[in-house]
Amino acid sequence: MRKFRREYHPMAEINVTNLVDVVLVLLIIFMITAPMMQSGVDIKLPKSSESPRDVSTGIVVSITKTQQVYIDNYKIPSDQFEARLKTIREVKKFRPVYIRADQTVPYGVVMDIMSKIKKMGIQNVGLVTEPESKL
Repeated sequence: MRKFRREYHPMAEINVTNLVDVVLVLLIIFMITAPMMQSGVDIKLPKSSESPRDVSTGIVVSITKTQQVYIDNYKIPSDQFEARLKTIREVKKFRPVYIRADQTVPYGVVMDIMSKIKKMGIQNVGLVTEPESKL
């Protein structure tokens, strides 16, 4: 009498159902949280025909419509502006400074911030605007 042994062959298929489930859940989580992670100060920039610059390469000074000053998304008291900018400038060497001001901010306030920056010896200063819609 002959005994039959079952031969087991390795399974060549990978069950990807669980992997797809995890990937879809992560995709949904990132889709929900991505808009919340966009940092920045809420400012309505003036419109211009000039093409926008990539401000991520420099130091961004933002002025809100209530004339609060931010350096790289951190609120700065007006009496500490020069000291904080000097400290940040030492860390981010030779980076340009971009001024983002709300369109309702008086011109004098923007010029005051710009003069403080220029007095610190920073010559590479730019103003950030929003591109005009071409409709």
